[in-house]
Amino acid sequence: MHLYAIGDIHGHLDLLQQAHDLIAADMARHGPGQVVHLGDLVDRGPDSRGVIDFLMQGLAAGQDWVVLMGNHDRMFRRFVQDPHEPEPGLRADLGWLHPKLGGPDTLRSYGVVNAADRPVAKVHAEARAAVPQAHLDFIATRPTLHLAGDCAFVHAGIRPGVALDRQTETDLVWIREPFLSEGTSFGPLIVHGHTTIDQATHYGNRLNLDSGAAYGGPLSAVVIEGREAALLTPQGRRKLAVPR
Repeated sequence: MHLYAIGDIHGHLDLLQQAHDLIAADMARHGPGQVVHLGDLVDRGPDSRGVIDFLMQGLAAGQDWVVLMGNHDRMFRRFVQDPHEPEPGLRADLGWLHPKLGGPDTLRSYGVVNAADRPVAKVHAEARAAVPQAHLDFIATRPTLHLAGDCAFVHAGIRPGVALDRQTETDLVWIREPFLSEGTSFGPLIVHGHTTIDQATHYGNRLNLDSGAAYGGPLSAVVIEGREAALLTPQGRRKLAVPR
């Protein structure tokens, strides 16, 4: 059995299509496998709308795909619903329209421009009119945890010491510490994104696939067999060694 996973997309439709091309080439050699997308579909990149359309169309066509919810996806949906509702995982001095978070980039893909420089009420009204309800419903129905094989797939991580079925949504889409510092086994291999690193890295108890597509880095796609993983490249598989 093998599984595939793709890290944080952040509105980069071109990189997502390239990742699926690599997966298709690997499947042609090794057989089909489920593909898990680790969330953060939107923000910072140029075509968040296109990313959501691509994923919705693939699922509608019967592709064996799983699409998880990331914190940026939740912020997007929350803003369109109610721009004044607090986001539990976000610093109080930041809002989704802050350029640092990339909300204005997402809205631009729907035709709502200059979102960071105009009154929130005006931007919100335009967003309500521009963002299809089907996109909001799609985000709302994304799972935050997916179990397959020897792996647990989440966007950000899990809270150590808490059973998987008792994890909160906010932890699953936002957590960093104490998850990142935990060196012991979580049981299943935790496959996640959210925390940007230079390249996909296998830590033994977890596998981080957020290689910084949001900031000009690559979008990582991997194949997982048991607890071992290999990065997919145009030249084929490159095993991700576990540090000793």
